[in-house]
Amino acid sequence: MKHLFLLFFITSLSFGQDYPKDYFISPLDIPLDVSGAFGELRSNHFHTGLDLKTKGVEGLPVYAVADGYISRIKISTWGYGKAIYVTHPNGFTSVYGHLQSASGKIEDLIHKRHYDEKAFEIEIFLKPSELPVKQGEVIALSGNSGGSGGPHLHFEIRDTKTEMIINPLLFGYDKLVIDKYRPKVNSIMVYPLNDTIAINNEYLTQTIPLSINNEGNYVTNKISSNGAIGFSINVFDNITNPYNKNGIYKVSTFVNGVPYFSYKFDTFSFDESKHINYFIDYYRYKNMGQRFQRMFIDNDYPLSIVNQNKRNGILKVQPASSYTYKIIVEDFSKNTSIIEIPVVYKKSESKPGETTTSSKKIKAKNEYLFEEEKWTINFGANTFYEDFKMKLSVKEDTLFLHEDEIPIKNSFNISFDISKLDETLKNKSFIAYLDGKDIDYIKSYVKGDKINAKVKKLGNYKVVQDTIAPRIYAVDFSEGKTIDAYTTITAKISDDLSGIDSYKAYLNGNWILMEYDYKTKKLVHTLSDNIYVKGKNDFKVVVTDEMNNSTTFESYFYKNN
Repeated sequence: MKHLFLLFFITSLSFGQDYPKDYFISPLDIPLDVSGAFGELRSNHFHTGLDLKTKGVEGLPVYAVADGYISRIKISTWGYGKAIYVTHPNGFTSVYGHLQSASGKIEDLIHKRHYDEKAFEIEIFLKPSELPVKQGEVIALSGNSGGSGGPHLHFEIRDTKTEMIINPLLFGYDKLVIDKYRPKVNSIMVYPLNDTIAINNEYLTQTIPLSINNEGNYVTNKISSNGAIGFSINVFDNITNPYNKNGIYKVSTFVNGVPYFSYKFDTFSFDESKHINYFIDYYRYKNMGQRFQRMFIDNDYPLSIVNQNKRNGILKVQPASSYTYKIIVEDFSKNTSIIEIPVVYKKSESKPGETTTSSKKIKAKNEYLFEEEKWTINFGANTFYEDFKMKLSVKEDTLFLHEDEIPIKNSFNISFDISKLDETLKNKSFIAYLDGKDIDYIKSYVKGDKINAKVKKLGNYKVVQDTIAPRIYAVDFSEGKTIDAYTTITAKISDDLSGIDSYKAYLNGNWILMEYDYKTKKLVHTLSDNIYVKGKNDFKVVVTDEMNNSTTFESYFYKNN
């Protein structure tokens, strides 16, 4: 608890930091329209910046928001896609993601590095003197690269030294992001925090019906309980338009007017982002697809966005007592929504139901080693956030390891005995996660007679063999065609099991850059790279999957100009 208090103390100091409000300009020359908020709840992470809409198109100019130098360039199939990092002399770094391309000398450097390394995915670190930029200089064009769901610019600001991610609105961008909408509350949930506690005479987590009073605030009926309870909220904010359901900035709770628990998205570290699965009601998210943000902490964990914390946000309802539990949801522009929940003590008139189960009792702080038929499961200490009863079984070599409804704090190891597997198949095997009918590849390694993997969630696992090579198809020219009018050549690639590990493309024996977009499965080579020759050009693509199965496609075309 001493360490937790110190974390809160340090965090409160960082929240009080004054950030320069007029130092940075807009990265776009259009009105800023937000489709993704800072800290917004995403799958397995908090969103690290602002997603800025680009009118549904690619190719808008992206500007350096201040003087500085390009310190890093990363080109990836996934994540931010094509991203540029600019380090500024005031101690901050701006990041621009999902770009279509860089501009001028920046793009020239990237292009050269692709060919030097003979790779599409590259990462470049630069010194201050190599690529300086001026405020307002066009450094790139906006795009849809990497893990992007549509054309937009991902923009973020980091502390250069600590790499803490900081809400861009703290730097004066709130003047450009015009938010006139109050946060909207979808639902509130209340939780009994042990098996002997009833809420409204039921030993169940419950949704609290909401209504709106004459003042525009949310109100609820009175709820009763005989002990410790906690609350969670499902809420969103529209920010700059009524179409995008964005994350909220701040939640504060009060009990009888006394500040009780709050959090706000000013700054956090990348290491903290994994704790999102404990910050939300993970069980409800996985089973119903709803993200409820918990306003209490069962067990301490390092999440610095929490900056006020009394009794871990848990309301201990005492005999002969009544309470007003108040929630204030606030966006950065100080538009607020208020929820008031009357709570009273009431001794339960029923008894908790008895449960019979063959589940294994798991204490979060302990280590566990389970051996079930050919499977070995090794949980290190603190794999989980909290204690629970785990279901574990094996049927026809498939491991049923509970359900994916318990959040994982740290990854754990599983292994399978493959001693009886044919030798030719051992190196074609991997541990797969079974998601309904989908088979998800997990990086695995064979050691002795066991295949091993480090995994990050509970659920169903099976060892799968992949002996089928990837596909290369939809090449956009027929063999022997003259393609003088073409500016690009394209092909599609796919793999049904382990997934694509690498691809290489060649013209006349020379490596060529083919950019890969996993969303469309498309490889694209730009002929202006001038690798082709006049006349006949031999084209070759080699694609390899994670199990080292390989496919080669060969053809030729003619180019006369």
